[in-house]
This record gives sequence, structure tokens and C-alpha cells, in this order.
Amino acid sequence: MTRPETTRLVMKFGGTSMGDLERIRRAARIIAAEAAKGKQIAVVVSAMAGKTNELVAWTDGAGPAAAGLPLSDDEYDVVVASGEQVTSGLLALTLRNMGLDARSWMGWQIPIITDDAHGRARIEDVPGDVLGAAVDSGQIAVVPGFQGVTRDGRITTLGRGGSDTSAVAVAAALGAPCDIYTDVDGVYTTDPRIESRARRLEKVSYEEMLEMASLGAKVLQTRSVELAMAKQVPVRVLSSFIEPDENGNLPENAGTLICDEDEIVEKRIVSGVTMSRDEARITLLGLADRTDAPADVFTRLAEANVNVDMIVQSQARTEGAVNLTFTTGRRDAQRAAEMMTAAKAEIGFEELRIDADVAKISVIGVGMRSHAGVAQTMFRALADKGVKFQAISTSEIKISVLIEDAYSELAVRALHAAYGLDAL
Repeated sequence: MTRPETTRLVMKFGGTSMGDLERIRRAARIIAAEAAKGKQIAVVVSAMAGKTNELVAWTDGAGPAAAGLPLSDDEYDVVVASGEQVTSGLLALTLRNMGLDARSWMGWQIPIITDDAHGRARIEDVPGDVLGAAVDSGQIAVVPGFQGVTRDGRITTLGRGGSDTSAVAVAAALGAPCDIYTDVDGVYTTDPRIESRARRLEKVSYEEMLEMASLGAKVLQTRSVELAMAKQVPVRVLSSFIEPDENGNLPENAGTLICDEDEIVEKRIVSGVTMSRDEARITLLGLADRTDAPADVFTRLAEANVNVDMIVQSQARTEGAVNLTFTTGRRDAQRAAEMMTAAKAEIGFEELRIDADVAKISVIGVGMRSHAGVAQTMFRALADKGVKFQAISTSEIKISVLIEDAYSELAVRALHAAYGLDAL
């Protein structure tokens, strides 16, 4: 794989890779192999698998702030950010035990500056001078992912999967590529647990990976891909369970490189099939057929921070009314339904229905821009298996359909075969 010529490298290890001391030692051996090649390394780590959930449960057990006091989201961040602090210290200790110069750097020491949206903060700036000088001196800098600091010095966390975003942000600040080590050995044409003939992709464009991440693929967090694309950071996904050989080399063409579309010589029409079961369908029956009615509905949802994906409007049986269907994440669905029901008179609809037994199936590929017949292949493959779709959404490089959840895995396998992905 072609990589930018630089001696700096950011490596990121996820929760399963940090799961216990033996796995931390394995990660340290992988890091040591890169250091032996003359790389100047910063490492970003997640908390041990399951630790963040435990810490969140502790904050829940402590209970909310008393009436009249502000919310305790800032103290929640102090607690849940500690998981990454533990693993960064343990990894630095392990590297030192191996004779390597290593030091942990907390988010506030770099600093990784974020806004003040505690629990879901967004990175605003990562000055790279101090950290860059440290790695250039030969020190291995170990950075806790998932955490940052506000401009007034309060600890923040970035939300689920935030360590991926931390790693890409540090890589952008250092002008380095980013290797993300996880429990899979790359990005596949679909989930291998559903389709045994899924194939690992050598390269995937930023745009394809962004669609895959947002549509159900669990390999990378969506915000990390957005940041990598904006900053043009090459990202490689690798398995932390495949160690380098005696020469410090990984198998040839290991992992998947996330890169600019121009670096992919042969562009596939479809690169992958994804499935998301985190979906719910809400239908407003008998909505007044006013020109401003949909705007009223979606303005209310936006103000409540409910993300909406697929939208379908159809004629209702009642004259002068329509049925409006939209999808949202399952966690948001009940809140959206309660909000719509509370405003039923103002919005003007007869009945609300919610269905969580649905799944979103998507086909993704940059080659769709220049090839006709992609949709026809999708609909024919689903029809041949007797799968009915309830809604459709498209972009330049993806087509998504909403179907009954019971048919989701069947649909994935059918589409994987229809586009010849098992032959890549």
C-alpha cells in the first residue's frame, strides 16, 4: 500500500486490544516493531473492553444532581474518561519494561481542545508542537482516546467510539498516517458473521467508508472518517491479533487502507453491503395535507436533536390528508413518538404508529456514479428472495432500503452475491 513518506506514525488500539495485560503486552510488541523501523510514534488507546460501561453504570448509580443545581455531565466525563487513563499508563509502563522510552500524555496535557458539550464533545483543535517534539525525540507518546479538555480546563469525552476520532485528530496534528488496530483484520465487503464469503478490501475510499460507518458497519466511528477525509489522513485498519514476524513486518497488504478515491485504480461498482438494525419507522396517518405540515414535523424533530433518515409521503384514505413515514434510530424513536403525540393537535394528524421490527440494508460503491443498473440489480435480487421494501433513500454512492428485520440477513447475502462481491 502506498503511504506518505514520513517517519511519524499514529497507532490506535481499541478496547479488545487493551482487554487485559497480555493483550497490552501484545500491543506493546507491535509498537516496538514499528519503533525498530525508526518510526516516531504516538499511540492512542481505548479503555479496556467493558470498562466504560462499568464506569457509566457507576455514574448512574450516583444519581442526578439535586433540584436547583446544574446537570452533572461535567463530572460524568471525569469518571468515564478514567478508563483510557488507566490503559495509557499501563501501556507506557509495559513499553518501559521492554526498554523503550515511553510516556503517557493526558488529553489536557497535549492539549486536545474540545467544545463544552460534555459526553458528546467535538474536537476544535489539537496543537501538535509539543507532542511532535516529544515523538521526534524518540519518545513513544501514549495518549488516552475519547477524552479532551475545554478551553476553561474541564475534562470532556467525545461519545461512543470517540477514541477513533482522537487518533485521527492526533494524526492530523502530527501530519502522520494513522493505523487503527482492532479485533478485525480490515474492512470487509459485508459482515463475515452473516456472509462467510465476505472478502477483505485492500483499499476503500473515504466516501465509501463514511457511508459504511453511518449505515451499520462497526469498524470505524463515523466522525473519525469525516475528520480523516477533511484532513486527508490515510487510515489503515489492522488486526491487533496478528503480530509482526521476526523482521518486524506484517503480512503483505495487511489490513485495509482508507484513502482518497484517486488512489484506487480499479473502482468497484459496489464495494460493500451493510445492515443496520438500529432503526425504527414512525408513520403519521391522516396528516393534514398542508404545504407546511412536513416542515412543522421535521422542525420539531430537529429541535429535539432527532436524526431522520428515510422519508416517504403517500396519499391517505381520508380526503385532504396524507400519510407521512420516516425512520430514525431506535433510541430516538420513542422520544420522537412522544413528542409528536404531545403536539398532535398542533401538527394535525389522526394516528401515530411506530415499528421497530425493521432493518436498513445498503449497497455502497463509488462506481455507482458512472454505472447504470445498480438499483435494478438490487431490486431484482430482493424480489427473487421475496423481500419487500418499505422505503428507499439514495446518494451518489449508495442505495438503502428499509425491510422487515426478519429478512435482513437473507437480503445481505442475496445482495452480496448479486454484485459479485464474493468473487473479489
